[in-house]
Amino acid sequence: MKIDLLFIAAHPDDVELCCAGTVFSHIAQGYTVGIVDLTAGELGTRGSAAIRAEEAANASSIMGISFRENLELKDGFFDFSESNKMTIIRSIRNHQPEIVITNAIRDRHPDHGRAAQLVSESCFLAGLPKIGVNISGQALAAWRPRHVYHMIQDRYISPDICVDITPYIDKKTEAVMAFKSQFYDPISPEPNTPISGLDFQEFLKARAREMGRLIGVEYAEGYTSDSPVRKNNLLD
Repeated sequence: MKIDLLFIAAHPDDVELCCAGTVFSHIAQGYTVGIVDLTAGELGTRGSAAIRAEEAANASSIMGISFRENLELKDGFFDFSESNKMTIIRSIRNHQPEIVITNAIRDRHPDHGRAAQLVSESCFLAGLPKIGVNISGQALAAWRPRHVYHMIQDRYISPDICVDITPYIDKKTEAVMAFKSQFYDPISPEPNTPISGLDFQEFLKARAREMGRLIGVEYAEGYTSDSPVRKNNLLD
């Protein structure tokens, strides 16, 4: 299906943590939004791939996205192979997004920066007509998104663009907490992680306030851009 905004991220929960407010905002404006998870997050310290899949489905329902798919790359070990690029190219051509948002260009988790480069390269290659891709025997036409933007995740990066998510901050929290196995639970027997304490939930809201302050709103989500953003009218 043709989509306006496609999020392609290394792990289930990356989009919710960094971009759920943007998802809610754009769906409210009438745009179509989809999510592609590169891996099942099978190496996550808490929970399991099966639990992550169930949580991702719950989060998708909360956000009201058009679809979610998992490309089943190898968590922690996916590389820049032709096979992985072709898998992503196939998804890009199949969904024909106007905008792609992917992981941070650098971050604490090495999968994030690697996914950022892999997705950026795949978005470019998806626009080359001499690369043949098909689904069920049907050729997919070349397609290149107009822009590729990158989340700002654990490590701070100065944003190029900030999206006001003030009306959706509580809905964002609801979508994030759909991944309940990953977050604070005082009776959980699972090991502690950098995101399983109460302080992490406070950090998420503080980060949204920080981004909001940059543009004069209460809460925002920030992104960096692969290239300059074209504007015909600076007042628009």
